[in-house]
Amino acid sequence: MATPNASYSVRIRVETDNAPGQLGRVTTAIGEAGGNILGLDIADVVGGRMVRDITVFAIDDGHVERIRQALDALDGVEVQEIRDRTFLMHEGGKIEVRSRVPLTSRDDLSMAYTPGVARVSMAIAKNPDDAHKFTIKRNTVAIVSDGTAVLGLGDIGPHAAMPVMEGKAMLFKEFAGIDAFPICLSVDNADQLVESVERLEPVFGGINLEDIAAPRCFEVEDRLKESLNIPVFHDDQHGTAVVVLAALRNALKVVDKKMEDLKVVIAGVGAAGIAITKILTEAGVPNVIGVDRKGAIWQGRDDLNASKQWLAEHSNPEQRAGALHEVMPGADLFVGVSGPGLITRDDLRVMHSDPIVFALANPDPEITPEEAEGYAAVVATGRSDYANQINNVLCFPGIFRGALDAGATAITEGMKLVAAEAIASAVPEDELSASYIVPSVFNKRVVELVASAVADQARAEGIVRPAHTHLG
Repeated sequence: MATPNASYSVRIRVETDNAPGQLGRVTTAIGEAGGNILGLDIADVVGGRMVRDITVFAIDDGHVERIRQALDALDGVEVQEIRDRTFLMHEGGKIEVRSRVPLTSRDDLSMAYTPGVARVSMAIAKNPDDAHKFTIKRNTVAIVSDGTAVLGLGDIGPHAAMPVMEGKAMLFKEFAGIDAFPICLSVDNADQLVESVERLEPVFGGINLEDIAAPRCFEVEDRLKESLNIPVFHDDQHGTAVVVLAALRNALKVVDKKMEDLKVVIAGVGAAGIAITKILTEAGVPNVIGVDRKGAIWQGRDDLNASKQWLAEHSNPEQRAGALHEVMPGADLFVGVSGPGLITRDDLRVMHSDPIVFALANPDPEITPEEAEGYAAVVATGRSDYANQINNVLCFPGIFRGALDAGATAITEGMKLVAAEAIASAVPEDELSASYIVPSVFNKRVVELVASAVADQARAEGIVRPAHTHLG
């Protein structure tokens, strides 16, 4: 059941008589209407009237309206306005460009721009790799989306995708010091998307693909990895997969199981589901069964697209068929990247001893931790209001930080595997528990650990630009 939260945070400006008991009447009405009061400020005092701003968490727009009606019903209380704090945060956009060097004199201007800049441009013309040293390319990532699979909202288009990509840029900067910029493209097919990104390559040191619908996302990533000499990473696939693997490594220590003994069922075989299957297989899990709306993915199905056909050929070794509840018996791990309420307690009862449940659908998971209590040994979700949040922000800032620092030309499977190990290592062994298998997204050590491991792995694999060793 939904609870009041920051995403529906409003500022209610209320005018009341400046008399004892008035504030109590207002706060009681908000509480009885189900609102959660976060803060209270005096905005103005006019004659015998008091104007206050009250910050309230609600559930949705309808709930905000019910709170307004509860206040309107009070004698002597006037609601002057209600402002949505989330929309206020987004007004004018959430990111900006700032200069890294001051322009305080003619000399500064002559070096930063004409005529001095011509010398730097000519140096890059002679050696294009110098762009990684003398331009923002060194520390810049393009967040590329076509708006076809935005969050849980679906195909809402590139304009509507912009607030999400701006938010992603904020995370890059806040957690890894990387200057990222949203590139939301109005394209009709994979060819246009690939060509657009290829033409952007001179500016950016890395490409983070985001919220591109399957199966287009697979083709786009594969083609860009082939044509570009900079890291390309589809976060919806690999970011989720890396954090799932990190969480699983620690969960296995809690339940005392081994990777090579696991049976895993994954509900949802879009971008994330297929990437999770690949990384778990790479990590040594022998039996992964993917399930879509029509049941288990196996080679006998004749309705599979190219990505699901790959899944049929490289997973489900026993070629199990049937609906989700038919392949759940004996599973050690359930991973949900699908939709709310997909499994029940009965499904958990038939799993192997000490089952692990990663129910990652947002905002409502495939099964809530409350429903799984007493049946699952470890539960993780994608939500911040439960323990064990599997959040991509644990992954992508550190992966790109390490790749850029090393001058990597790609992001490999080996780099993803060491990233997962680094994330898992951020939880001290003596603090591991069923409710603590992944670090907090605000744990600053995570980016440092991931970046260091990824950079070392890139160098070990020999996928760094030779010229990068001269960068200062």
